[in-house]
Amino acid sequence: MKKLITLSLLLVCGLIVQAQSVKSLPESKLGWKIGVQSYTFRLFTFKEAIDKIDSCGAKFIESFPGQPVGGGVEDKMDYNMSAANRKLVKSWLKDKGLKIVNYGVVSYKTEAEWLKVFEFAKDMGIETFTAEPDTELIAYISKLCDQFKINVAIHNHPDPSFYWNPDVVLTAIKGQSKRMGACADIGHWVRSGLDPVESLKKLEGRVMAMHMKDLTEIGNKKAHDVIWGQGQSNISGVAAELKRQNFKGMISAEYEYNWHNSVPEVTASIEYLRSLL
Repeated sequence: MKKLITLSLLLVCGLIVQAQSVKSLPESKLGWKIGVQSYTFRLFTFKEAIDKIDSCGAKFIESFPGQPVGGGVEDKMDYNMSAANRKLVKSWLKDKGLKIVNYGVVSYKTEAEWLKVFEFAKDMGIETFTAEPDTELIAYISKLCDQFKINVAIHNHPDPSFYWNPDVVLTAIKGQSKRMGACADIGHWVRSGLDPVESLKKLEGRVMAMHMKDLTEIGNKKAHDVIWGQGQSNISGVAAELKRQNFKGMISAEYEYNWHNSVPEVTASIEYLRSLL
């Protein structure tokens, strides 16, 4: 009995420490969740990505569909994952004090697939999809957002992709659920020659998620990631604009360079953003 009581107390204390560590982060007072898009570590399994994300000082994850689970599991991080393997992944996350908050970028072609991924997200505790949906499915997706109480944030890839311009995103979500908004990928805006701060202003009130990138050049599709604050994406201006808009949501570090060893750059980037707060 004493052993059981002691174990219970240790578990409770561990949860308290874990909660305090999240609340003590400078971004928590703003309602920001600074984390990592696991696509940053796409060359690794999700289990390996968990370790890397943890070492970067992040507490939140945006998982992407198709990443191998790893750890002896044959499944991938998608709605086909078995119930047993979902439970296993949840245990890995709990052990590290991490949480999958966002999931994407998704772009399914049928209503049946969208229903399956919403059910998967509900089971995994996912709050927001980053997505590039077909326009003819948006009304259906909007209904699923309200039914499952899960957000869909429309993501932008560079010009000439369909959602590259904030104006297109605003048109797509007009009249839809308040749970539909934008995932602002500022790196792709910069590649398209758009000013990230001005683009955020256009989307004011509808920004639900961020893919944070600092790139070497503006208007160059081949520009690559650098540590935040060292490139042309005006990270300090973006942070100030997010504060002004009272943004609440996840800011995902999506570092698409130095694929084999980007942990130091991601860590430095997160530290830079926190220094601005």
